[in-house]
Amino acid sequence: MSIVLQAIGDKDVFTAPSVSYKALAPMLIVFGTGVVGIAAEAFTPRVYRWATQAFIAIAGLVAALIALVSFRIPSMVTAGASVVEDGPAKFLQGSILLLAIVSLLFLAERSSDTNGSAFVAQAVNVPGSREELSLGVVASPHSEVFPLAIFAIGGMLLFPAAHDLVTLFVALEVLSLPLYLLCGLARRRRLLSQEAAMKYFLLGAFSSGFFLYGTALLYGFARSTDLGKIRDAVAMSGSNDGLLYAGLALLVVGLLFKVSAVPFQAWTPDVYQGAPTPVTALMAACTKVAAFGALMRVVYVAAGPLKWDWRPVFWAVAILTMVVGALMALTQTDVKRMLAYSSIAHAGFLLTGVIATTNSGI
Repeated sequence: MSIVLQAIGDKDVFTAPSVSYKALAPMLIVFGTGVVGIAAEAFTPRVYRWATQAFIAIAGLVAALIALVSFRIPSMVTAGASVVEDGPAKFLQGSILLLAIVSLLFLAERSSDTNGSAFVAQAVNVPGSREELSLGVVASPHSEVFPLAIFAIGGMLLFPAAHDLVTLFVALEVLSLPLYLLCGLARRRRLLSQEAAMKYFLLGAFSSGFFLYGTALLYGFARSTDLGKIRDAVAMSGSNDGLLYAGLALLVVGLLFKVSAVPFQAWTPDVYQGAPTPVTALMAACTKVAAFGALMRVVYVAAGPLKWDWRPVFWAVAILTMVVGALMALTQTDVKRMLAYSSIAHAGFLLTGVIATTNSGI
């Protein structure tokens, strides 16, 4: 993804990366929708703000889905070899957009009425205080949840299409940071919601640290963050390269956190329980699809020659995830916590699909 600067004498020659805007159109539309939503939040009167934000968000996602379906382009690596648009990426992006439209419709329905909203009008106020009661009457809920959700969805679209570890990290942060905020905006059970947001932020920061350190080690091994070049370096390496295995392990830890695989699932029940229900739906559906897409791209492309090394580890993680998720779901008394453990068990099942697909030679 690098931009090349070559010094020739006293002059610098700038070589711009090749960019296919048609291939990137769905992501550009989603990010542009987020920017428009921010402008609408600043200039739209409060009484019209919710309806305006809901219309902009849903219309932007529909436009991105239409662009994804209508533009028939061959598989390519674009944006300076940092983004790949191929069959799996298009399928995952289409799935994310469909699920995101449903999630935003659910979010818009829960935000339409101040008295029945899932979101708080001002999160800083103490629940039950005079300020809280007055805001419940005169103020609308947080309408900025729409552009926050749109930016998170944009990061989810980029996550499974990233062909470079730096781009993958940027996509991870773009999809995670808005979700940290959204998890703490529940109107009911306010303290539980804020606790969930804090836990998600702290554990997410740790997982991002693992991911970034793994990226640094893999760069030290391959002298590149491009997944294709890492694969070439892996194919030519010996069997005792410490940088390779340590970097890959740390990178996979960061991705398994987003997948909610055991033993990196501890955040899931608390966050699903404390977050507003529309945000829980968005995370349970779209985030999992994006995370599995990124995990598959890393293990298939970068670590493909090492499949006999990482497959036994994935089998152990998948079995442990299914067992822990199923058993813990039986003991829950809260519906959202039960669904969280159910999603953990399903994550283990999907991990077996990742292994089986590799075994079939795809």
